[in-house]
Amino acid sequence: MAQDYNTTLNLPKTDFSMRGNLPQKEPDMISEWESGRMYYKMIEKNKSLPKYVLHDGPPYANGDIHMGTALNKVLKDIIVKQKNMSGYCSPYIPGWDTHGLPIELKVLKQMGVENGAVPPVELRKKCNEYAHSQVANQMSQFKRLGVWGDFDDPYLTLKPEFEARQVEIFGEMYGKNYIYKGLKPVYWCPDCQTALAEAEIEYANDPCHSIYVKFKVTDDKGKFTAMGLDLDKTYFVIWTTTTWTLPGNLAICVGPEYDYTVVKADGENYIMAAELAPLAMKARGVENYTTEGCFKGSELEYMKTEHPFMGRESLVIVGDHVTLESGTGCVHTAPGFGVDDFEVCKKYPEIGITVPVDSKGVLTEEAGKYKGLKTDEANKVIAKDLEESGALFALEKIVHQYPHCWRCKNPVLFRATEQWFCSVKDFKDDAIKAIEDVQWIPEWGEDRIKGMVSDRSDWCISRQRTWGVPIPVVYCKDCGKPVVTEETIKAISDMFRAEGSDSWFIKEPKDFIPASVKCECGCGEFVKETNIFDVWFDSGVTHTAVMKERGFDVPVDLYLEGADQYRGWFQSSLLTSAATGHKAPYKAVCTHGWVVDGEGRAMHKSLGNGVDPKDITDQNGADILRLWVASSDYHSDIRISKEILKQLADTYKKIRNTARYILGNICNGSGFDPDKDMVTPDKMLDIDKWALVRLDALIDKVKAAYDAFDFHVVVHSIHNFCVTDMSNFYLDIIKDRLYCTPETSPERRSAQSAMYMILSAVSRMIAPVLSFTAEEIWKYIPHSSNDDKESIFLNQMPEKTGVTVDDAFTAKWDMIYSVRSSVTKALELKRAEKFIGASLESKVTLHADSDELYAKLSAVAGDLAEVFIVSAAEVVNNGDGEFKCEDPAFDGKLSFSVEKAAGSKCERCWSYSETVGTIAEHPTLCKRCAEQIVFRA
Repeated sequence: MAQDYNTTLNLPKTDFSMRGNLPQKEPDMISEWESGRMYYKMIEKNKSLPKYVLHDGPPYANGDIHMGTALNKVLKDIIVKQKNMSGYCSPYIPGWDTHGLPIELKVLKQMGVENGAVPPVELRKKCNEYAHSQVANQMSQFKRLGVWGDFDDPYLTLKPEFEARQVEIFGEMYGKNYIYKGLKPVYWCPDCQTALAEAEIEYANDPCHSIYVKFKVTDDKGKFTAMGLDLDKTYFVIWTTTTWTLPGNLAICVGPEYDYTVVKADGENYIMAAELAPLAMKARGVENYTTEGCFKGSELEYMKTEHPFMGRESLVIVGDHVTLESGTGCVHTAPGFGVDDFEVCKKYPEIGITVPVDSKGVLTEEAGKYKGLKTDEANKVIAKDLEESGALFALEKIVHQYPHCWRCKNPVLFRATEQWFCSVKDFKDDAIKAIEDVQWIPEWGEDRIKGMVSDRSDWCISRQRTWGVPIPVVYCKDCGKPVVTEETIKAISDMFRAEGSDSWFIKEPKDFIPASVKCECGCGEFVKETNIFDVWFDSGVTHTAVMKERGFDVPVDLYLEGADQYRGWFQSSLLTSAATGHKAPYKAVCTHGWVVDGEGRAMHKSLGNGVDPKDITDQNGADILRLWVASSDYHSDIRISKEILKQLADTYKKIRNTARYILGNICNGSGFDPDKDMVTPDKMLDIDKWALVRLDALIDKVKAAYDAFDFHVVVHSIHNFCVTDMSNFYLDIIKDRLYCTPETSPERRSAQSAMYMILSAVSRMIAPVLSFTAEEIWKYIPHSSNDDKESIFLNQMPEKTGVTVDDAFTAKWDMIYSVRSSVTKALELKRAEKFIGASLESKVTLHADSDELYAKLSAVAGDLAEVFIVSAAEVVNNGDGEFKCEDPAFDGKLSFSVEKAAGSKCERCWSYSETVGTIAEHPTLCKRCAEQIVFRA
């Protein structure tokens, strides 16, 4: 008999285990999603709904993904799934950036050859194969994270239709005079032997020598001689940190409004800015000096000096770019090696330009006796020669921030070369206006990108490599002029669409340029451009080459990438879009920070603090990684460590165990069918209504958080609901009703209905984050006829339950909730004192110290024993309780006491009652259980 009584106390069994075993289960679920075509079914089901498009920024197809990539892809997946479950059709087209230097260098290394040793078509074929292999590798890793998307047809920047559209955009920008070819200093990597964009530059500490050099005055316009100075002993003193650039010096630039003076020391006269003279003399190691005269920089213009070793003149000029932050205020000016130098020298045509260094960073004949030296070698040799000739004023060791190549990590040069440029200044106002029409998340993003666009110079879009989209320009064979017309652009675009851009390297211009095309000079023969596009131009045109090409409206709803993309993809996309359509390609831009270790340090191999996404999925499961992503305030840097993952695993278990408990009571033999047994909220018991009120509040909060992309609020709210509202309160209280009332009783059905609504809602709300776990719950939960049973992602986010309560109901349950919290602590103290074991051994008496409070508590007295999970509870009108209620809302007027409950323990419900044994047929049961046994029979 006792065994029969206790069977209803056992938790019903379900295959939804306490331990998720995620690393083992998730790969099988991925296979089921793929074989079931679930992403495509989701999009097909939602096709009639409004579109919400998140456009994927293309990761580079080279190597395994890292934690930053995993963070990015999971964030996007959360958004796409949530939108598809929230009344939208949200297709996701994953993409890859497949051209560029890193792939080309990798392939050359694999082939064991140097650049230029392989025919372009052969090299491009190998690069294409390598890029596709890397796309396949990364695609499988994204799928392992639970990411859904159109992986059957991703966009790749090497696809013919993409390249064709890219050519068309170039042609449109060229037609608006936004594209030109010119000689200008650009970032140049001598190791990679190509120009670089600003987005391809990283700044790093670089130890070097700063050098002060004397340039003897040869023509002072009579100013210094009038002061009695001997010009043979009078010098302008320049300062530089790149000694190797001195062979390129053609001028000395001063600030027109700054004060300059003559510093007299060691029998010589030095011209420098008055404000910087003390620092310069300190660098020289001279304390005894005097200054004479004060004159504006503008008074020095057109003076002449003698280059200390090149045997030529260096003209003194003026420029607004000169600052007094360091040096002498007399700026070494080499127009072939600096953008500011180049621009200021354009105002002085007589200066010209020289670039005495080649593409490999080796000084040329124009550097005189330093020909053949690499730049770092030249630094030492030139400095030594300056010292020996007496032209060295001072030398200091410093560490400064210097630009480095983002791929090879070596220092770059500023080097004037013939390149293709996008004239950003001509449409900069349109771009800035477009920025103002975009929602930036966080808001500071607007100021950041505005500042970058406002300050940027023209965009160098050409590269001197092989693996990329050729710049679609042909040159007249006779006069050498570039020829770009609507006819040539269409012909090249059509060729690329049909045959891909390899055709550029296979065919001659006569094979694809219409015979009707002639140069201005009348020549109809052409040669092809040898440069390729900057990969940032490739990815910057995806708004057209992908979105418009596939029929999507532009601007799309959202771009989401790391904060480094303000100077990368966000900006290149904005510029090409503004240049062709005067608006941004996106309605909103959201950014995330960097992934750092548990101490906030950047991850580096040398520190051994890196974390591999594969290790997390293998050891913990992708849902734990996804939970890490969603739990973080990702707009800032995001920490990860074993300790953090362990904490998240505990969070996961609490959510999972809440689901497991509910599943155990509504499925697998529980007898609950939502289509037949559902109790409507208006007919539920009060505590079940309370649970639905809390659920409705959660639904509102989660919806608002998802809409704001505040995923940490989603996770923390659901976790708090599962732990505080459910496990610690509601589910704990209703155990007795679930296990001890008849299966079909209204009381049990009320609780089951509430739990079903709760789990159905929570599983859908958490599905975008815990995709595998939510799908597993959906597999076991009993479904109503309104559900799509095949996948949770074929269903919509929950609507509110419709439960209605008044203020009195809310006040009542707020009071009960608060009182229970204090009573639970008191019971724990009594348990620690060994006064009781289980809480059902006790009786709790509430002591009200006012008539008003007594009346309120008496009105709910019938619910208190169940709520406190004790065998008896009563309310008395006095303040003599052993424990004070901690809630300040009671103002010290409530206390309570704990005593042993009267009667014996019921073998079925485990509560203590004086009715145990009063029913002869069931001597070990209380009256309630005995009656229910009879009811069941």
